[in-house]
Amino acid sequence: MNNNTKKTSFLPVITGLFVGILVISNILASKMVQIGPFVFDGGTLLFPLSYIFGDILTEVYGYRESRKVIWTGLIMLVLMAVNVWLIGYLPAEPSWVFQDDFNNILMLMPRIVIASIVAYFAGEWSNSAVLSRLKVATKGKRLWTRTIGSTLVGQLLDSTLFVFIAFTGIYPLSVLVVMALSNYLFKTVIEVVFTPATYIAVGFVKKSEGIDVYDYQVSYNPLPVK
Repeated sequence: MNNNTKKTSFLPVITGLFVGILVISNILASKMVQIGPFVFDGGTLLFPLSYIFGDILTEVYGYRESRKVIWTGLIMLVLMAVNVWLIGYLPAEPSWVFQDDFNNILMLMPRIVIASIVAYFAGEWSNSAVLSRLKVATKGKRLWTRTIGSTLVGQLLDSTLFVFIAFTGIYPLSVLVVMALSNYLFKTVIEVVFTPATYIAVGFVKKSEGIDVYDYQVSYNPLPVK
């Protein structure tokens, strides 16, 4: 069913969670983590949840609504980066002795955010577009094919772009390759593991909102214009 008269009680909540996870993930990305042979930035642990919320947004509300949320997240990333950079360069109060600590950790944020913006835009846009097209192609059946299939495409772009833009010149190429592969595998596995929860969440929101949008003849222009 494609409802034009929409009740969107959960849309602001999902949008808030999506954007919050995105911002927190970028802060956590300033630390590098190694577990066994896998190397990844700290944001990798939380960031896959943004794709799950992105899947719910596109599956329930359609590509147009998900595009608005994607741009909201992008604007918040830019706002965070600008403010971190500004506060970092403002003169510190003389008794505050943590300027070097601030610089060493948070002043990496503008570069990380630039990498995240490029990777996030490419990854989230392709994730939403693939899921939207697959929903029409499968006539709304086999949700798992859409959530996992869109993640395979979106996370490949996201992980590769983010790692090489954010950390080239900081780590050797061999570490970057391991990092990108680790990120991709971890994020994809998280999507698969959370598939039952995604089914429950999508079913609940669709039933509560009375919405199940199919994107027939929709333009996949990523820009926030009609």
